Amino acid sequence: MACSRGKASPDQVTRLRLFADSAGYCQNPDCARELFAAPDSGPIHIGEMAHIFAANDQGPRANTELSAADRGAYDNLILLCPTCHTIIDKAPDAFPDDTLRRWKQDRSDKLAGVFGAVRHDTRKAVRSAIEPLMRESKHILEEYGPGTDAKYDPESNALEVWTRKVLAKIIPNNRRIIAILDANRELMTNAEPQVLEYMRQHTDDVAARHLEGMTGGRQYPAEMERMMED
Repeated sequence: MACSRGKASPDQVTRLRLFADSAGYCQNPDCARELFAAPDSGPIHIGEMAHIFAANDQGPRANTELSAADRGAYDNLILLCPTCHTIIDKAPDAFPDDTLRRWKQDRSDKLAGVFGAVRHDTRKAVRSAIEPLMRESKHILEEYGPGTDAKYDPESNALEVWTRKVLAKIIPNNRRIIAILDANRELMTNAEPQVLEYMRQHTDDVAARHLEGMTGGRQYPAEMERMMED
C-alpha cells in the first residue's frame, strides 16, 4: 500500500485507517475495483495511497503551504487502485482536491449504511445485529484458521486461503460490528465500552499482521461473546 510519489509518508495507523475506509475497494466511486488479487503465488494487495495535495511542491495539486507531516496525514490521502492513482495524478485539473475528498466522504457514508450502523431501541436488537457477523467469523476461524489440521500439510494452500478469508470477511465483519456498537453506546453496561476498545485494537492489529507483517498484537477479547446480552 505504498506511494512512490514523494517523501510525505503516512504512519502505520494512517495506513490502517485508509484500508478500513476502503473496505477493500478502490475509493473512486466510478471504479470500485477490488484491491486484493489472488494469483497462484498467494493473495496480494494492490492498493496505492494517493496524495490529495502532492507529496512535493512540484506534484499534482501541489500546496506549498503544507508541511511534510500534513502531506502524509490521513486527511490528505485516499486509497486507490494503481490505474486510478495514475489517472488522477496525470490529469490533476480534472480531479481537484474537493473531488477526491468527496470520494472519501461518499465511501464513508456508504459504509455506514452498509454496516447497519444505526441506533437500536434495545440491547437485544443490537445483539441480533452483531451476532450473525460474530458467528460467521467464528466459523471461518474454526474452518480455515491457523489451528486447523491443514497447517501440517506441506502442500496445502491453507495459509493463502486463511489470509484471503481474514481480509475479505473477518476484518470487514469486525469493522461492521464496531460500527454498530459505536452507534449504540448508550445501551452499554459500564464495562462494555472498554471491551469495544479492545475489539477495535484487536481488529487493527489483525489488519497490521496481514497487511504490514507485524507480529503480536491484542488478542480477540473473550468478553465480546457476551456483548449486549441481557
